[in-house]
Amino acid sequence: MINKESKNVSRMRRHLRVRRKISGTNECPRLSVYRSNAHIHAQLIDDDKGVTLVACSSVALKLENGSNVAAASKVGEEIAKLAVAKGIKKVVFDRSGYLYHGRIKALAEAARANGLEF
Repeated sequence: MINKESKNVSRMRRHLRVRRKISGTNECPRLSVYRSNAHIHAQLIDDDKGVTLVACSSVALKLENGSNVAAASKVGEEIAKLAVAKGIKKVVFDRSGYLYHGRIKALAEAARANGLEF
């Protein structure tokens, strides 16, 4: 019998490996992304204090289909607008072990286009 890791276990291992290296501060918070089958979530986190500064998701935006690239772009735009309104320009991007591709890439590019630097 072959002991094969599930995709999510592999993703969590990649995420922990990356999290050893990156951390968010109040001046430069961590933009963390979570992708589920039905929705996409993004939040800015200050790891020093352990608090979420800004959060947005396809659920909060009440999008009809939260699992496509268009929804990810809207979430990226909204998280950037909320961050800029709070005076946050510079962030560290945490893709949470997902490939930089598809919905994750769309969210990141929309956030960059709307004023976040990373």
